[in-house]
Amino acid sequence: MADVNRGNRPLSPHLTVYRPQLTSITSIFTRITGNALIVAGLMIVWWFGALATGPEAYAVANGFVTSWFGDLVMLLSVLALWYHTLAGVRHLIWDQGHMLDVERSEKFGIGMIAGSVVLTLLTVIIV
Repeated sequence: MADVNRGNRPLSPHLTVYRPQLTSITSIFTRITGNALIVAGLMIVWWFGALATGPEAYAVANGFVTSWFGDLVMLLSVLALWYHTLAGVRHLIWDQGHMLDVERSEKFGIGMIAGSVVLTLLTVIIV
Protein backbone atom coordinates (compact mmCIF):
# COMPACT_ATOMS: atom_id res chain seq x y z
CA MET A 1 0.00 0.00 0.00
CA ALA A 2 1.24 3.50 -0.78
CA ASP A 3 2.46 5.74 2.02
CA VAL A 4 0.12 8.75 2.13
CA ASN A 5 2.51 10.88 4.27
CA ARG A 6 5.47 10.50 1.92
CA GLY A 7 5.36 14.14 0.77
CA ASN A 8 5.28 15.57 4.30
CA ARG A 9 8.48 14.11 5.71
CA PRO A 10 12.09 14.90 4.81
CA LEU A 11 13.98 12.44 2.65
CA SER A 12 17.24 12.80 4.58
CA PRO A 13 18.55 14.73 7.60
CA HIS A 14 19.08 18.39 6.86
CA LEU A 15 22.30 20.22 7.75
CA THR A 16 20.44 22.14 10.44
CA VAL A 17 19.46 18.84 12.11
CA TYR A 18 22.66 16.84 11.61
CA ARG A 19 25.67 17.65 13.82
CA PRO A 20 28.93 16.89 12.00
CA GLN A 21 31.17 14.49 13.90
CA LEU A 22 34.95 14.55 14.00
CA THR A 23 35.12 11.40 11.88
CA SER A 24 32.95 12.92 9.16
CA ILE A 25 34.95 16.16 9.16
CA THR A 26 38.26 14.30 8.90
CA SER A 27 36.81 12.19 6.08
CA ILE A 28 35.80 15.32 4.18
CA PHE A 29 39.28 16.81 4.69
CA THR A 30 40.82 13.58 3.43
CA ARG A 31 38.97 14.06 0.15
CA ILE A 32 39.92 17.74 0.02
CA THR A 33 43.61 17.03 0.65
CA GLY A 34 43.59 14.34 -2.02
CA ASN A 35 42.31 16.81 -4.60
CA ALA A 36 44.70 19.51 -3.38
CA LEU A 37 47.61 17.12 -3.86
CA ILE A 38 46.59 16.70 -7.50
CA VAL A 39 46.86 20.47 -8.00
CA ALA A 40 50.26 20.57 -6.27
CA GLY A 41 51.40 17.63 -8.38
CA LEU A 42 50.43 19.48 -11.54
CA MET A 43 52.45 22.48 -10.38
CA ILE A 44 55.50 20.27 -9.86
CA VAL A 45 55.02 18.64 -13.26
CA TRP A 46 54.82 22.12 -14.81
CA TRP A 47 58.08 23.02 -13.07
CA PHE A 48 59.85 19.88 -14.37
CA GLY A 49 58.38 20.39 -17.86
CA ALA A 50 59.66 23.95 -17.90
CA LEU A 51 63.06 22.67 -16.80
CA ALA A 52 63.14 20.38 -19.82
CA THR A 53 61.82 23.05 -22.20
CA GLY A 54 64.46 25.74 -21.78
CA PRO A 55 65.87 28.54 -19.65
CA GLU A 56 63.08 31.05 -20.36
CA ALA A 57 60.26 28.67 -19.46
CA TYR A 58 62.19 27.48 -16.42
CA ALA A 59 62.70 31.05 -15.21
CA VAL A 60 58.94 31.68 -15.32
CA ALA A 61 58.03 28.40 -13.58
CA ASN A 62 60.82 28.68 -11.03
CA GLY A 63 59.83 32.27 -10.29
CA PHE A 64 56.31 31.10 -9.51
CA VAL A 65 57.30 28.02 -7.50
CA THR A 66 59.83 29.93 -5.39
CA SER A 67 57.55 32.95 -4.81
CA TRP A 68 55.73 33.44 -1.52
CA PHE A 69 52.60 31.93 -3.04
CA GLY A 70 54.54 28.92 -4.36
CA ASP A 71 56.16 28.44 -0.97
CA LEU A 72 52.74 28.58 0.69
CA VAL A 73 51.36 26.02 -1.78
CA MET A 74 54.32 23.72 -1.13
CA LEU A 75 53.97 24.06 2.65
CA LEU A 76 50.26 23.28 2.49
CA SER A 77 51.04 20.39 0.14
CA VAL A 78 53.38 18.87 2.70
CA LEU A 79 50.66 19.26 5.34
CA ALA A 80 48.11 17.70 2.98
CA LEU A 81 50.49 14.84 2.16
CA TRP A 82 51.04 13.96 5.81
CA TYR A 83 47.35 14.34 6.64
CA HIS A 84 46.29 12.19 3.69
CA THR A 85 48.87 9.55 4.59
CA LEU A 86 47.76 9.36 8.23
CA ALA A 87 44.12 9.21 7.11
CA GLY A 88 45.03 6.29 4.87
CA VAL A 89 46.66 4.52 7.82
CA ARG A 90 43.51 5.16 9.85
CA HIS A 91 41.37 3.59 7.12
CA LEU A 92 43.69 0.59 6.95
CA ILE A 93 43.23 0.13 10.70
CA TRP A 94 39.46 0.42 10.29
CA ASP A 95 39.55 -2.11 7.43
CA GLN A 96 41.07 -4.58 9.88
CA GLY A 97 38.12 -4.04 12.21
CA HIS A 98 40.03 -2.14 14.90
CA MET A 99 39.25 1.21 16.58
CA LEU A 100 35.71 1.36 15.24
CA ASP A 101 34.15 2.58 18.48
CA VAL A 102 33.40 6.30 18.63
CA GLU A 103 35.72 7.21 21.51
CA ARG A 104 38.89 5.66 20.07
CA SER A 105 38.00 6.76 16.57
CA GLU A 106 37.72 10.39 17.66
CA LYS A 107 40.99 10.16 19.62
CA PHE A 108 42.69 8.79 16.52
CA GLY A 109 41.19 11.65 14.47
CA ILE A 110 42.64 14.23 16.86
CA GLY A 111 45.96 12.38 16.81
CA MET A 112 45.88 12.35 13.02
CA ILE A 113 45.41 16.12 12.88
CA ALA A 114 48.11 16.78 15.48
CA GLY A 115 50.44 14.24 13.89
CA SER A 116 50.14 15.83 10.47
CA VAL A 117 51.02 19.25 11.91
CA VAL A 118 54.01 17.87 13.85
CA LEU A 119 55.28 15.86 10.87
CA THR A 120 54.90 18.93 8.63
CA LEU A 121 56.97 21.02 11.04
CA LEU A 122 59.63 18.29 11.23
CA THR A 123 59.72 18.09 7.42
CA VAL A 124 60.15 21.87 7.12
CA ILE A 125 62.89 21.89 9.75
CA ILE A 126 64.78 18.95 8.20
CA VAL A 127 64.40 20.01 4.56
